[in-house]
Amino acid sequence: MIDRITLTHLEDAARRIHAVLPPTAQYCWPLLSTRGGAEIWVKHENHTPVGAFKVRGGVLYMSELKSARPGLTGVIAATRGNHGQSVAFAAGRVSMTATVVVPHGNSAEKNAAMRVLGAVLIEHGSDFQEAYEYARRLAAEKNLHFVDSFHADLVRGVGTYALELFRAGPNFDRVYVPIGMGSGICGAMAARDALGLRTEIVGVVAEGAPCYALSFAAGKPVSTNAADTFADGLACRVPNSAALDAMLKGVARVVTVSDAEIGAAMRAYFADTHNVVEGAGAAPLAAALQERRINAGRRIGVIASGGNIDRDLFVSILRQDQPEAAK
Repeated sequence: MIDRITLTHLEDAARRIHAVLPPTAQYCWPLLSTRGGAEIWVKHENHTPVGAFKVRGGVLYMSELKSARPGLTGVIAATRGNHGQSVAFAAGRVSMTATVVVPHGNSAEKNAAMRVLGAVLIEHGSDFQEAYEYARRLAAEKNLHFVDSFHADLVRGVGTYALELFRAGPNFDRVYVPIGMGSGICGAMAARDALGLRTEIVGVVAEGAPCYALSFAAGKPVSTNAADTFADGLACRVPNSAALDAMLKGVARVVTVSDAEIGAAMRAYFADTHNVVEGAGAAPLAAALQERRINAGRRIGVIASGGNIDRDLFVSILRQDQPEAAK
């Protein structure tokens, strides 16, 4: 699928998405670069209208869906938050209803954001996978179109963030991308390949949700029994086989980071750039800092994929041991 996404496809997607939201900023932050011992550029997907990169895919997906099925009135999705906000935001733009299933205990602030965007919110299950399976059943029962977390149109849409990154920034040696269900990293690979670049793409997962790291190492899908991390955007336990197939062809490696490392990266973002970045969005920086030695003197990109984290959780992370200030 990824190898069929051309530069023309990405440029068409970018034109349609930029009619709704502008390109996001990308900065080389001096303090962050000093901390990481490399020239570190941040792609600020935490600055979109829903605070995450997912909205790009949602806008394109819903536009294509409305054209293909003009009589369709409702869609359904499962999420921990950012995919659901994307679906609700984009569904409203094409006059469709959006039902979103989240697990019990999901982020209260992400839930509120989805509701204000018009989503009918349903809580079910203890984690994303249980919510996902329930949403698929509801789609059949209620005759709703199911918006999966991984689809070619989503990949093409979110790939526009990487098109912006690669075109507006310098030549990167390496770019770190978080892996949830795979659209973000596959979009980055699609943009790199369409532009004919040699940039190394490195995936990042949480230690408590390692299914893609295990799958990448095994060369086949490997599910886990749990996804235990506060970085809810990474908390999946069943990999998407199409996403994995693409990663096996184009990802250099998958780095695993601990929750402690993710928290330290969130504090570094706040201290060095005064940006709020959620756990999944901070994971790429955590991986870059973990690989500080091999990154020395190189030009590195990190994707701040989102900034949607509940205030109380963010405050508790900021109050933990502070990282040493960049010198």
